[in-house]
Amino acid sequence: MNKSITMKTALAALACTACISASAQKQYPEQEKMRPGMSEYWTPQPKIVTPGDIKTNSAPSDAIVLFDGKDLSAWETPKGGPAEWTVKNGAFTVNKEKGDIQTKQKFENFQLHIEWCVPKNISGKSQARGNSGIFLQDMYEIQVLDCYDNETYVNGQTGSVYKQTPPLVNAMRKPGEWNVYDIIYTAPIFKEDGTYRVPPHVTVIQNGIVLQNNTTILGTTEYVGFPKVIKHGAGPIRLQSHGDPSEPISFRNVWIREM
Repeated sequence: MNKSITMKTALAALACTACISASAQKQYPEQEKMRPGMSEYWTPQPKIVTPGDIKTNSAPSDAIVLFDGKDLSAWETPKGGPAEWTVKNGAFTVNKEKGDIQTKQKFENFQLHIEWCVPKNISGKSQARGNSGIFLQDMYEIQVLDCYDNETYVNGQTGSVYKQTPPLVNAMRKPGEWNVYDIIYTAPIFKEDGTYRVPPHVTVIQNGIVLQNNTTILGTTEYVGFPKVIKHGAGPIRLQSHGDPSEPISFRNVWIREM
């Protein structure tokens, strides 16, 4: 090959590259050097929520108070009658003869705070010892049970998504002391055919300790059989009046924040 032709070709290629580079600089000028403020935005500002008072154990300013220590006016039976559990000394106690109670209001995504106490004189063992439950949207149960020195099947112990997911740890206080549940729940989103597009999820914190960490709920709570996927909308919070023969448990300081 003629060396002069090769050299001419190389020089032409370099010239072409230089032209393209100059054109690119015009089209894509050097970006301004990044400054801290370039990755910040200021609106919209989050709304201000006043936390509850630790001394008085009050609810946050934007919470819906479901029990204020005085009455069960925010609750009813599943059939719509008055809630007839016993209210005394700022708490209410399960009346096993009257059945479950549930909130009059229905909810979707929420943060629920509820405190509960197993009586000092509790008797029984396994599931027959201080048994109750908190049903989210009236569909999915978070187990309430005395698991202080009381062994049972792990997907049925305190803080389990009942018959589905065991708690990460056992954080029970002994009978006679108050336990605190903080539950963060995300409602499911359904497809047209009734299956989950996004299943429900729950985080459960007992006495400041995580028991469920954004756990996927597989479906409805079933005592016999496995979870079912049933399309639904907003639903109440239901508290279970369990049929076990042990002494009834009590609840207090119940509030919820819609999210």
